[in-house]
Amino acid sequence: MGLLDKFRGASYFSPMTQVVLVGFVCFLCPGMFNALNGMGGGGQVDRTTGNNANTALYCTFIIFGVLGGAIVNLCGVRWTIFGSGLTYALYSSSYIYLNHTGNGAFTIAAGAILGIGAGILWAAQGMIMVSYPREEEKGRYIAVFWIIFNMGGMLGGILPFAINYNSTKDSLSDGVYIAFVILECIGAALGLALAPPSKVVREDGSSVVLVKYTSVRIEAVEILKLFMNPMMLALLPMCFASNFFYSYQFGPINGSIFNIRTRGFNNIFYWGAQMIGAYALSFLLDNQRMTRKTRGIIALGIVAVFFNVVWGGTLKLQQKYTHGPLPGGIPTDYPGGLIDFLESKRAAGPIILYTLHGVGDALYQNLAYWVIGSLTNDGQKLSRYAGFYKGIQSLGATVAWQLDAKSVSYMNQLIGNWVLLGISMFPMFYVVYTLKDHSEETKVQTDDYDDREKV
Repeated sequence: MGLLDKFRGASYFSPMTQVVLVGFVCFLCPGMFNALNGMGGGGQVDRTTGNNANTALYCTFIIFGVLGGAIVNLCGVRWTIFGSGLTYALYSSSYIYLNHTGNGAFTIAAGAILGIGAGILWAAQGMIMVSYPREEEKGRYIAVFWIIFNMGGMLGGILPFAINYNSTKDSLSDGVYIAFVILECIGAALGLALAPPSKVVREDGSSVVLVKYTSVRIEAVEILKLFMNPMMLALLPMCFASNFFYSYQFGPINGSIFNIRTRGFNNIFYWGAQMIGAYALSFLLDNQRMTRKTRGIIALGIVAVFFNVVWGGTLKLQQKYTHGPLPGGIPTDYPGGLIDFLESKRAAGPIILYTLHGVGDALYQNLAYWVIGSLTNDGQKLSRYAGFYKGIQSLGATVAWQLDAKSVSYMNQLIGNWVLLGISMFPMFYVVYTLKDHSEETKVQTDDYDDREKV
């Protein structure tokens, strides 16, 4: 069954409808954030404030990513997603203040607040995406989400490209930031349209029934157990590396060798390519003619080869320059200056390479979610696993954004990314090799269970 077939006849309470809804929430909130980040330094010529804001963001994300699963389990998905979505709008609006005052304090504080919201939102999203579908459908559901989510990044690329098409500035205008704020507020409100998990019914008639926890103490104990779980510990390098490369791709590549309108143009392809990568990988991950372990090993092999080829090409590109535009009007030392997309001979190679990084991101993160989703079918465990993944991912991102903020050489950033991704493959292989064809089943606690929105 193809992806489009899954939409036909889907009711409001079906898992597919819920995954599509949360996909559009992320299309409008994290998708816009990704587009803004993809401009390099939040679209500012001086990336220092943007880098420091990202550091503050991921510092709080580390904590609330890990705690996010417990918060969602205690408070439910709708209101947590709504409140979390508003933190994205606050962050985008802070750049309007930065444009007019040059004071980055508000943007950095907004980044820290966004880290709290993002940690909770992604825990809820991960739970919905990998616990609602049946085992044989998880790859496709992850792909559906990833396609919708990255449409947001594409739209976020189109907006600055169109609004700044004739601009000679190296930073975004207020109009772009205002557009982002409006879209992110709509995305937050869309979170209220989600159905309570207890009412979601799968295609085979089974319910997404989840255990009701009412004790903060129990949730705290379960979170601590994550750090003693052999599978989670083995996946630590994967989690750490999974967003580490963003700071390099968005700053030293997109933010350093392309002009402002071309950065937006590039992001249309970067995020669009992610949809293709996610869709293609889903056919392998859900192929029932192979064992789950075989599918995982083949997928991991594809990811490993793809990453080494793309980062090898990036090494060749990086050898041509050492820095992008600097404050004080100092231009990039890339041969010929900043690239415009209309300069087809100069632009084609770097744009294609940047686009391939987008494909690699989709392949890596879709495989990561599939591996996590293959460990259990228990929705509450998966909300914690997703939170753990995003929390440790944020730890890696915190380090990566500070490397750029502290002006670590572009070449050293590239080498660090390449080595981390290589290291992460070995423990990932161990986890994949131990996968069983069927995950442990969710145990339903029927006493004191009601229809309220609990995860």
